[in-house]
Amino acid sequence: QVQLVESGGGLVQPGGSLRLSCAASGSFYSLGTMGWYRQAPGKERELVATITSGKSTNYADSVKGRFTISRDNVKNTVYLQMNSLRLEDTAVYYCKAEFTRWIGSRWLEVWGQGTLVTVSS
Repeated sequence: QVQLVESGGGLVQPGGSLRLSCAASGSFYSLGTMGWYRQAPGKERELVATITSGKSTNYADSVKGRFTISRDNVKNTVYLQMNSLRLEDTAVYYCKAEFTRWIGSRWLEVWGQGTLVTVSS
């Protein structure tokens, strides 16, 4: 069983910063692409940023230049540094990871439980 545990959400004023963390634990052979997604009230879940095991990154246009995704392959942890936060960044942020159970097996995916980020004055 593979689990993702997120932390770092909270309340922040517009223009402020937060750093989210997501740590993978359990039994797996390798971790592949990891990413952050978010879901605002009344909206569908959307991609925020992804990072491959080789640390290539991809961002949603709405967060480019403000958010930075990174990962520590030793700690099996992905981070999301969020700067210049806006009201519209308010959402539940979810972590997702691709993994294999053993060498040569197919890729599976797992989601975290989500962490709430509220941007408000």
